[in-house]
Amino acid sequence: MKKAMLIVNPSSGKEEALDHVERIQSILEDKDYNVEIAQTEKELDATKFCQDACHNEFDLVVSLGGDGTLNETINGMVDQEHRPTLGIIPLGTVNDFARALNIPLNPEQAIERLRSDETKFVDIGKFNDRYFVNIVAVGALAEATYEVTPEQKTKFGPLAYVMEGFRTLTSNTSYPLKLEYDDNVWEGDSFLFLAALTNSTGGFENIAPEAEVNDGVIHGYIIKNVNMVRMAAIVTSIMRGRLKEEEDVEYFTTEKVHISSNEKLVTNVDGEEGDPLPVSIQVLPSHIKVIV
Repeated sequence: MKKAMLIVNPSSGKEEALDHVERIQSILEDKDYNVEIAQTEKELDATKFCQDACHNEFDLVVSLGGDGTLNETINGMVDQEHRPTLGIIPLGTVNDFARALNIPLNPEQAIERLRSDETKFVDIGKFNDRYFVNIVAVGALAEATYEVTPEQKTKFGPLAYVMEGFRTLTSNTSYPLKLEYDDNVWEGDSFLFLAALTNSTGGFENIAPEAEVNDGVIHGYIIKNVNMVRMAAIVTSIMRGRLKEEEDVEYFTTEKVHISSNEKLVTNVDGEEGDPLPVSIQVLPSHIKVIV
């Protein structure tokens, strides 16, 4: 019999995650899986559970939780010799990876997708010695997003990031950055740098419309030091999915990029605080298999 592990964050989905367990277990058992249920209690539990599933050669791991639970689950999978198929039931505020894969944000509809045999291999990003699935950002706006509180996310959803971001926009702060990729070097003052793997960031699906989940490249956007008038135009372009067309934005694709600065800057990785600069990012093409 095939083996499946359901990793559950009981605090996700307004603490309704456990309400879905029985339904998921029933569907998986109908598909001839022996189901093991693992509940997270603290940080990195999902990573450890997923590592155990890999070591014991489980066929399927299902993440039932928000972006944080999913990120931990994937971090437990990507560097393993045996990588189970991944199922995603999104219960978070934003759910960018699910959006990029067109997985329903309604939990009941996403659970029904577990009946599907259709899968897709997707890219994973390596960020120093950890992994990400959506985006790495550097700059004032990036630092603002991880200052959004859980209460704000619960109350306002993705709009919470926009509200915090617009407060940052008024400061018009830029930082010196150095980007090295392929045979190119870019050096200058930048308000924000984005390294995207998917089209969805903060719940907005037009920030990097060029990005596909399995195109094998990082999509880089350098937003230069601009005044408030130009910044307003750039924000409008972001909403319209035309960021790379802005004259004050440099766009490139690459498989690897190294980011450094002579100022102390902290990164934002999939919405959470990441390592300080310098950092190296690379793409692992078609690295994990996801039920879609």
